[in-house]
Amino acid sequence: MADWLLTLGIIFIVIAIVLMLLGFIGRVAWTIGKWLIIIFIVLALLSWVFSVI
Repeated sequence: MADWLLTLGIIFIVIAIVLMLLGFIGRVAWTIGKWLIIIFIVLALLSWVFSVI
């Protein structure tokens, strides 16, 4: 399960970076990118907690 979450998180980071680069054009893309990074951090913490348990 942790591998799946890690893969999903990496995809989120790539999408977020692309959206942040586009964020100079549009404010909405910047906001979406920021939220994707927050979601990735939450998923990473959840996968870490489940791997410890």
